Amino acid sequence: MVRSVPAAQATKTYRCPGCDHEIRPGIPHVVAWPADHGGAEERRHWHGGCWHARHRRGPTRRWS
Repeated sequence: MVRSVPAAQATKTYRCPGCDHEIRPGIPHVVAWPADHGGAEERRHWHGGCWHARHRRGPTRRWS
């Protein structure tokens, strides 16, 4: 499952698994989680560009 988070709704700091950099409040981004495991612990917040490049790069070592 994938959902876009607009800047106005981005209120927390997250760490992007694609680049391992912070996604700060006010930055639009993408949140993704497995369809069969919808729990909050499975959700990952990605920069939009990192999400679109994930097939070429994959998650950083920290998330693999």
